[in-house]
Amino acid sequence: MTGLTGTALRVTIFVGESDLWHHRPVYTEIVHRAHKAGLAGASAFRGIEGFGSSSLVHTQRLLSLSEDLPVAVVIVDTEEKIRAFLPRLDELVTEGLVILDDCEVVRHTSRQEPR
Repeated sequence: MTGLTGTALRVTIFVGESDLWHHRPVYTEIVHRAHKAGLAGASAFRGIEGFGSSSLVHTQRLLSLSEDLPVAVVIVDTEEKIRAFLPRLDELVTEGLVILDDCEVVRHTSRQEPR
């Protein structure tokens, strides 16, 4: 897919790595729902350390190894498409943080298909 340039909206969803939706990681479900919705792209990033509203610090450091590291899912598309997608997050994000940022897409291109 190509063509997304200019003003856009970025939604970032912060969840825990161990958060599940029907025995599947929540971050995976979010990425797959974004794909199914035809959004321009979504990526999940695993954090190495963080805390949320519980104030409990989760870290990957060896002496305090956590099984619930933070995960951020970032999705960028037009404001209209992102706002239409937000209700699909309501049932998934029961604990976490969802933020919106205005952004500008400078380049959005896909890989060339092999010949």
